[in-house]
Amino acid sequence: MVNSLETHAAILFFIEDRVYKMKKPVDLGFLDFRERTDREAVCHREVELNRRLAGDVYLGVADVHGPDGRPCEHLVVMRRMPDDRRLSTLIRSGAPVDEHLRRLARLLAGFHATAAHGPAISAEGTRDALLGRWDATFAQLRPFRGGVLDDADAGEIEERTHRFLAGREPLLTSRVKEERIVDGHADLIADDIFCLDDGPRPLDCLEFDDRLRYVDVLDDAAFLAMDVEHLGAGPQASAFLDQYAEFSGDTAPQPLRHHYIAYRAFVRAKVACLRHRQGDSSAATDVRAYTGLTLRHLRAGTVRLILVGGGPATGKTTLAGGIADRLGAVVLSSDRIRKEMAGLAPGMSAAAGYQHGIYTREWTDRAYRELLLRAEYLLGRGETVILDASWNTERHRTAARDLAAKTHSSLHELLCTADRQTVLERLAHRTGSMSDADAGIAEMMAAAAEPWPEAAEMTGACLERAVALVEPGR
Repeated sequence: MVNSLETHAAILFFIEDRVYKMKKPVDLGFLDFRERTDREAVCHREVELNRRLAGDVYLGVADVHGPDGRPCEHLVVMRRMPDDRRLSTLIRSGAPVDEHLRRLARLLAGFHATAAHGPAISAEGTRDALLGRWDATFAQLRPFRGGVLDDADAGEIEERTHRFLAGREPLLTSRVKEERIVDGHADLIADDIFCLDDGPRPLDCLEFDDRLRYVDVLDDAAFLAMDVEHLGAGPQASAFLDQYAEFSGDTAPQPLRHHYIAYRAFVRAKVACLRHRQGDSSAATDVRAYTGLTLRHLRAGTVRLILVGGGPATGKTTLAGGIADRLGAVVLSSDRIRKEMAGLAPGMSAAAGYQHGIYTREWTDRAYRELLLRAEYLLGRGETVILDASWNTERHRTAARDLAAKTHSSLHELLCTADRQTVLERLAHRTGSMSDADAGIAEMMAAAAEPWPEAAEMTGACLERAVALVEPGR
């Protein structure tokens, strides 16, 4: 008995212990298989490339001859894998997959460590190359907007993508310099991964366009994480990326993870749109699901500049640390930087009168300039940054706003306040602080503080409210 399965670009025939894959003579814009010779070449290329991760599965290419004895078609020949060991089947059935995903993370990290790389491959990892792939997808999906693809969602995806990439050229340039761009798999989905007793077999890498297979290693891993999350195993998807980072030594910032997951989800949304156009009405459900997944990760991957200000003992350092723990952000403190610039350890006293010593206007301006310079470096590399300082003066806040605009980062301004008695009690019992402010200085700073109407006021135990403000929907 012959069973078959049709995809947007191929038909697979299952005969006993073999699978025969025939390319469809279609032009989908991003691939063109209309000519037989092109289908023949891509079959051989598919076998060659997939043997890198599943050498015992891809057996070769069979030629189909017509009545005249000439080849009329070509089939990729594969060893048939057990359906019940598909990663997607295991996830849907509720079977434990943690160890399978850990083995996959190790396999993928090893594969990436030895994968081909070089100037032509690295060129596909630049900011402009990634933007070009996104824009090509936006162009291909434009005819679907307002139909199977929600127009407002597509517009938000395009706007968020462009904003992220506009400010992250330093991050993507560093990825290229670190040789994180390789000839990868580029199509890791759970349907095509089989979890065998002797290890996983990832099948069906992207073979029809070499340039699309030249990807950041995190992009490659994020594809599988996206698909695992789509199947309802979000915690396992996140753990997989953590394990991949462990095995590969890749310390990419969280926003880049989110960005690549979003990119891969939108690629799947595109495929679902094409299926829908070919007559598969059920694909509309996938379009909505993948579009939602894209948006969730683009929103979560927003690079943010968060100002947490207020006078001494108003709780700003505690709040900044709490937000950082929730968002995985970097905290930069003006108190620490000021002491560092003076050659002092953070806990050493530099107590002086109001606006004296290292607290003059000139010293304060220097500290804020350095604070923003360090923030600019981190924002360009995809890190959300929290700046813990008093932010008492408008000129310093204006400089921070200019930085957010320059780096295309989302700006959030929070002002911590506390009543006078609470401030005095905290100052009287405070130990281990980097701040040298006493009660008198705190009162003079409060009197000199310039109005900050743009800030959201934070009073008391307000961590949950602060997180909700800077990352709605978290």
